[in-house]
Amino acid sequence: MKRNEKEQLVTELSSKIKGAQALYYTDFTGMNVKRMTELRRQLRRAGVEYVVIKNTLALRAVNESGLVAGSLKGPTGIVVAADALAGAKVLTDFAKANDQKPAVKGGMFDGRAIDAEQVKALANMPSREQMLAELGAGLMAPLAQMAGVMNGMLTMMVGALEALRVQKEGAQ
Repeated sequence: MKRNEKEQLVTELSSKIKGAQALYYTDFTGMNVKRMTELRRQLRRAGVEYVVIKNTLALRAVNESGLVAGSLKGPTGIVVAADALAGAKVLTDFAKANDQKPAVKGGMFDGRAIDAEQVKALANMPSREQMLAELGAGLMAPLAQMAGVMNGMLTMMVGALEALRVQKEGAQ
């Protein structure tokens, strides 16, 4: 590969990284082409990109994007995720189903380096939609309880007025 081609790859990857919320480094050793294609397909469905590039070029792209990355060793694939949770979930779920391959080496989240355990913790977090639904349910519960109490008080008041009416009719 010529120097200008390498520079172009680094520039393209650097621009993708700037728009990403998270990067995850994976070791794809032992994966066949079929599994690799399936991983890329699942990541693409989640709006995440999987890039395999030489470690030196990958580090140069990460550093050019304004982040500071440690050294990478061995075959490395980079997951570039605009949605950090979606990328971590797909990667972790795929690894569980395929003998822990690809292995997560670590990554970058919100400008900071993270390790493999932190990537798994991100994968176990609920999605944004699920968290919003839980928040909405939490806000609605007190309102529903208050409406029930008000309805009960109204029913009791109607019952008391009815009893008063019956009592007055009986007194005449």
